Amino acid sequence: MSLFKKVDELRSEFKQALASSPALSDLELLKQYYLGRKGILNDLFKQIRDIEPARKGEFGNLVNKLKQDVQESIDTLMVGQKSGAGDSAGIDVSLPGVLYQRGNIHPLEQTLRDIKSIFHRLGFAVAEGPEIETQWRNFDALNFPPEHPARDMQDTFFLQNGSVLRTHTSPVQIRLMLEDQPPIRSIMPGRVYRNEAIDAGHYCLFHQVEGLYVDEHVTHGELKATLELFCREYFGENVKLRFRPSFFPFTEPSNEVDVSCFLCNGKGCRVCKQTGWLEIMGCGMVDPNVFSSVGYDSEKYTGYAFGMGVERIAMLKYGINDIRLFFENDVRFLRQF
Repeated sequence: MSLFKKVDELRSEFKQALASSPALSDLELLKQYYLGRKGILNDLFKQIRDIEPARKGEFGNLVNKLKQDVQESIDTLMVGQKSGAGDSAGIDVSLPGVLYQRGNIHPLEQTLRDIKSIFHRLGFAVAEGPEIETQWRNFDALNFPPEHPARDMQDTFFLQNGSVLRTHTSPVQIRLMLEDQPPIRSIMPGRVYRNEAIDAGHYCLFHQVEGLYVDEHVTHGELKATLELFCREYFGENVKLRFRPSFFPFTEPSNEVDVSCFLCNGKGCRVCKQTGWLEIMGCGMVDPNVFSSVGYDSEKYTGYAFGMGVERIAMLKYGINDIRLFFENDVRFLRQF
């Protein structure tokens, strides 16, 4: 018997089997017989090698068509059986099914995953801490003086017991140093809270990733090299960095880090306000006063710290102009990622 004739006979045989209106269990067996890994159609595909070269394509198309027809016919009947109703109940099985939208990874989650992945490859562990913190860990241990404006009610959510919703993830650095001795190399991602008016650029809740490396002989040059590697990995090989002097209570010296605008290649655009640069994070060498708070010998150990806002990084990378879009759960926005 020729293989072409065998395909025709299998089609007739399959139609007769369906005409008997088999039960759901019979359909499962029928599906396995024709479509299973060791099924008869799979065997037919293997026999293509026996077909003369000029007709291999024709034979392959016939078997593929038969496989598609068998699959669709069985699936249609199985759906009717499982729902407890068939064509007799008035269901038109030829109508297209309901299209369910697939979910997407939220752009903030994707940004966090990307950041964690890069620092993991650079040898950083991941540490987390509570979102409700003592004022000592959130301010005092980080060298914030009592009169610092960050302690003002306009910036911080104070709770009735005197604790606060953390304003940054830096308290996790304090927890790490209180629990372990150097070397410490870790990033600290998490949610933080600020008592701010909500607008396109500000929200009362946002996400940060901070980093800390403490050991003997840690230098500012190592900090710059680490951040340069991160930026080139995340923003692209051609990105340029600029370190500007700044001030943070818990680091000295302190810098703010800019990258060349990857949207206009540094030529100047609306996003970078025609400067060609985008600010992405703050960093610096850990202030000796912070080491004193956790009992580290600042004559023996040095370290660096850095911190970045995840929303800002995501807004820059994906061209998002309103931070509120991250929290509105509008499916039209989320489908774009």
